[in-house]
Amino acid sequence: MSCDRRTAIVTGASSGIGLAVADMLVSEGYDVYGIARHFNEDAGYGFKTIVCDVNDTDRLLRSVDRIGEVTLLVNCAGAGFYGLHENLTPDEIKQIVRTDLEAPMILSGYLIPGFKRRGRGTVINISSVTAFKTNTHGAAYGAAKAGLSSFSQSLFEEGRKYGVKVIDICPDMTDTNLYRNADFTCDDDPEARLDPSRVAQAVKAALELGEGACVTRLTITPQKNKIKRRSKDEDRS
Repeated sequence: MSCDRRTAIVTGASSGIGLAVADMLVSEGYDVYGIARHFNEDAGYGFKTIVCDVNDTDRLLRSVDRIGEVTLLVNCAGAGFYGLHENLTPDEIKQIVRTDLEAPMILSGYLIPGFKRRGRGTVINISSVTAFKTNTHGAAYGAAKAGLSSFSQSLFEEGRKYGVKVIDICPDMTDTNLYRNADFTCDDDPEARLDPSRVAQAVKAALELGEGACVTRLTITPQKNKIKRRSKDEDRS
């Protein structure tokens, strides 16, 4: 990695994959700005925090403007609602599409002109293995992630000759709160779930490839393939 000043924006940085990625980037010498709707005031984050909903576009872009020159964007913020598609509310569908697809598209489009002018810059989109599967009981979420992965590949082709990298990271079952609205969760077996730090390690590995080459897609899966069903009376908050 270059010794030049490197500034990263990480959305969804208050927990899960976003927090793990933000912490990893700090350890790698990045000046990190984490964006999330809420941060724990007692957590003592090692990066600068920006309280903002990524779906509040005007406020989001004003916040990005105040940061100045950015060299890395990591879109980690995600929303997921599960069940038969007809049981999802319009608001739940909108939240999935806006958080998982619209916000990354808007942020990328806003920052890429600067990347092109400077001849360098990286967008990392945290997508999902569901982008390439049939997703019963998760049709909307899978569709949004499929759109994000497709967007990533096309965006790379648009920007590669200007030195812009776009990396599509596709984790499988990861131990985060994404499944809080589902009737399933990660299995108790540690080999059947990914720790967010593993995804952060994959991001680090992709960045360490250096100039002149780009990892365009990286899939990470746990060794074992199993989930745990929640009981009907289990608290999902």
